[in-house]
Amino acid sequence: MQLNGAGWRTWQDFKADQQELVLPAGTAAHIPVTIRYIDRGEARLGTVLLMHGIPTWGYLYHAVIPPLVQVGYRVLAPDFLGHGWSDRRDRFDRSFQDQARMITALLAALNLQQVDVVGHDTGGAVALILAIEHPAVVNRLVITNSVCYDRFDDDMLDFGHPLRWKPRPVSDLVAALEESLAAGLSNPDRLTSEFRAGMIAPWASEEGKLSLLRNASALNANQTMALVDRHGDIAAPTLVLWGMDDPWQKAEDGRQLASEIPGARFQPIEGASHWIQQDAPEQFSQALVEFLASH
Repeated sequence: MQLNGAGWRTWQDFKADQQELVLPAGTAAHIPVTIRYIDRGEARLGTVLLMHGIPTWGYLYHAVIPPLVQVGYRVLAPDFLGHGWSDRRDRFDRSFQDQARMITALLAALNLQQVDVVGHDTGGAVALILAIEHPAVVNRLVITNSVCYDRFDDDMLDFGHPLRWKPRPVSDLVAALEESLAAGLSNPDRLTSEFRAGMIAPWASEEGKLSLLRNASALNANQTMALVDRHGDIAAPTLVLWGMDDPWQKAEDGRQLASEIPGARFQPIEGASHWIQQDAPEQFSQALVEFLASH
């Protein structure tokens, strides 16, 4: 339940506010798959697509969505395949290319021809694929603390070893995720009990644990390195927005990416780390609104 446009009290409220859509077989996967997503606001200024990464879901943007809605955007925040509360069955791939395929199928199902795309972490890799391979869909592009080139978080890569992790209890996975959440915030006070609970909730079961392991096993630097020679093909106005304290996706990657995308601008956010939407939500929201308004 959204509260007067101001946000959600709990992650459970956010989850309850998600809509659900089944994408037919042959669109996002070889079987029908169910996608959960937030859809809020009127598209007076356009539609903004917010894409999370691993190990997060749409709730990562819970503090960012209301400001965008309030200034006049329709906002979509889907959970990727195998992430959050979208389909988590062990029956389909979760690669960056497959997530991009899911997004294009979702947009088609919603009759959306063009959106402003924001991609964080692995969602940034998906955003780059969309901008390169589906340019008509991408009006404006924001890449933030993204997986790019061949720099991947060792903790997430470790989760991708099923023989190592499948026998371990869910509590071990939860403990590792708690460490990751803390390591990706510059401001310890932003690691609230609600944020912690919301980020961990999808994975705190055997089904969730297996889905996260499958998501992690799909991480593949070949897919990001295959984009490098094509960064220069991106035509959408682009902002590369970076929390400068990120221990995993380093600022030099963001600067290099901005230098390779024609006309792209690199904008640092000091005093913020990887989970920038939670670490510095006001600065993040303001940067998005200003960039979108300037193009």
